[in-house]
Amino acid sequence: MNIQIFGRSKCFDTKKAERYFKERRIPFQRIEVDRYGISRRELESVYMAVGGIDTVIDPKTKEATLIRYLAYESDKMDKLLETPKALRTPIVRNGKQATVGYCPEVWERWQNV
Repeated sequence: MNIQIFGRSKCFDTKKAERYFKERRIPFQRIEVDRYGISRRELESVYMAVGGIDTVIDPKTKEATLIRYLAYESDKMDKLLETPKALRTPIVRNGKQATVGYCPEVWERWQNV
């Protein structure tokens, strides 16, 4: 497994995701999304894996409403890349597989493969 966790240091679900992998002694790479952002290709692979770009938008942010009303997915993508604080965290990637939010049931399946 090659785990990457895109999250925020103050995000409770990000901390829970990190704890999940630490307890199982699964190594992971943590990326502070507000500081380093996420690349376009990484974001594309995440939203393809989770079923759409609207899934990766955090509805609690001010920017979420604006992003959701943009007409084209490419415009939504550009806006998310400009404002990474509008991303829902944690984003956990395992190769081409990905989850958004705290999803231990999915991560459990990754271990069993």
